[in-house]
Amino acid sequence: FGKWTSALLSGDNFNQLYVPPGFAHGFAVLSDMVDVEYKCTGYYDPRDEVTVLWNDPAIGIEWPVMEPTLSARDRSALPLAELMGRLPRYSAP
Repeated sequence: FGKWTSALLSGDNFNQLYVPPGFAHGFAVLSDMVDVEYKCTGYYDPRDEVTVLWNDPAIGIEWPVMEPTLSARDRSALPLAELMGRLPRYSAP
């Protein structure tokens, strides 16, 4: 919890990334054009979304960009510490 890892996904390496249900995820686009596709385990419900501040110092993600273009939702995200009561709990299968 509160840890991060990264992977480079590109049209050259054809890698994919599996993010288990209940885990946060984010991405930074490093090219002029990109297609991002999601495959979900269930139907999408926006009420299930929680947005974590992209540069939360408590997490310390080493992003490859310093001044990203963010959506309105991502600009209004909260630090992880302020979201503790709203996060889902992970339970191993």
